[in-house]
Amino acid sequence: MYIGVLYLFLTFIVCFILVHVIKLAYIGLLSLKKKPEPPKEKEKEKEKPAPKPQPVYYIVEKKRTKKTAYSNPKEIEFKK
Repeated sequence: MYIGVLYLFLTFIVCFILVHVIKLAYIGLLSLKKKPEPPKEKEKEKEKPAPKPQPVYYIVEKKRTKKTAYSNPKEIEFKK
């Protein structure tokens, strides 16, 4: 009976070590890949970010009737 527990423990240790060796080997392979070169300054000038859309706020008004508690939301836009 004790030999079975010993084999179970050894199998667990071998699998544990094998999984971690494979994980570390994969991380090592990823670190060997070349990193992409940063874009040149000319390309940065061409790529202008799109203007941010203005936020839209919704206001929900509470109705005084007992059937429904709230009205449909109304769209309100704030402009600078």
